Amino acid sequence: MSGRVLVLGANGFIGSHVAAALSSQGWAVRAGARRTDEPTRRAPLYDWAAADFSKLTTPAAWAPLLAEVDAVVNCVGVLQNGAGDSTRAAHVDGPRALIAACEAAGVRRLVHISAVGADDDAGTDYARTKAQTERLVAGGTLDWLILRPSLVVDRAAFGGTGLIRALAAFPLFNPVVGGDQIFRPIPLGDLCAAVVAALKPGAPSRQSLDMPGPDAVTMIETVRLYRGWLGLKPAPVVPVPRALAAPALVVGDLLGRLGWSSPIRTTAIKQMDHDVAGRDSGWADRLGVPSRGFSRFLAETPASVQDVWHARLWFVRPLSILTLGLFWLITGLISFGPGWNGAVAILHEGGYGEWAGLVAWWGALLDVVLGLALFVRPWTARVAVFMCLATVGYLIAGTLSLPHYWLDPLGPWLKVLPMMALCLFVAATDARR
Repeated sequence: MSGRVLVLGANGFIGSHVAAALSSQGWAVRAGARRTDEPTRRAPLYDWAAADFSKLTTPAAWAPLLAEVDAVVNCVGVLQNGAGDSTRAAHVDGPRALIAACEAAGVRRLVHISAVGADDDAGTDYARTKAQTERLVAGGTLDWLILRPSLVVDRAAFGGTGLIRALAAFPLFNPVVGGDQIFRPIPLGDLCAAVVAALKPGAPSRQSLDMPGPDAVTMIETVRLYRGWLGLKPAPVVPVPRALAAPALVVGDLLGRLGWSSPIRTTAIKQMDHDVAGRDSGWADRLGVPSRGFSRFLAETPASVQDVWHARLWFVRPLSILTLGLFWLITGLISFGPGWNGAVAILHEGGYGEWAGLVAWWGALLDVVLGLALFVRPWTARVAVFMCLATVGYLIAGTLSLPHYWLDPLGPWLKVLPMMALCLFVAATDARR
């Protein structure tokens, strides 16, 4: 059966693939996402609609999105509160209004993508609100099905799977926190096949199905398997004591509140310690779809050079942003402080005369502003490009006024060329999905 389906979270890791799978099976896809400009360019065949759960808190607000819709697939999920993300909005307020609107609009079917471990006793806002979503779905009058996948793996990587691959590609050794956590990875293609099957007549109804894969692997085994998949030589796994990992989790939580989403957060660790495996519900047989083990999935999905690059650069990128931002910030602060006389003297040497102090002041201010602006998540790529262009301007002015510095043994002009390359690297790797 096909018709029109509303896929919510259609620009996300899971939602984008679910939308593609439904479209390939003849469904007309209305794709809901918080921001639609970029995904509209990526998938122009869908009917894109703005769907921000923090704004869609009444049934009336949902009504336009549900016009002529036969089924809804909700793939929206938020790991932790911060910088525009709200677990309550994504998992409680928005879904409550959605369910009421679906009932009023006569929507035939609701498939809700939850997760294993979405239980009150997990001790996180994520799990508590996810569990509340499931209760809201189950308490309604719709024809519903809740799917609770374990760790979802795919050729693409995002969030937790991106981190695990980065740990697998770590040089010399593989650091892990804990290591004995049990995963039962499920390939994203199998999850998408399950969603397609869930919208067919006769599919299980008004049930909640845990969706673990057939292979149970520890965190250590997962990292080792991914390292082999990337074609890298075996390396020792080094367990990181939780006391040493705690500062990184605090930093991850803080960065998340500032808009720098990261799986290195307290919620992720608590969820892994609670349950990321799930219990076998027979979901594959009940939905009539295949279920591949993790090792088979890796064997059927050979890694490419892009996968190796992504894994190796996962930690390099944040380090590059931090280094680049501090370089500009500290350079400006030094110019305002202990380096002021030296900066003015160099400008006098270059022939700026009475303008030397003013040029030094504005140049230092620009350095400080750009250094701080680089750390503002929505601005990072544009600021990095502007840094590169500003450096070109610095070099042109410096070459005209102080050309002999190109031959200086300390290389003051030559040394900024690698910094320009770093600017371009930061800008070029800005995409999150």
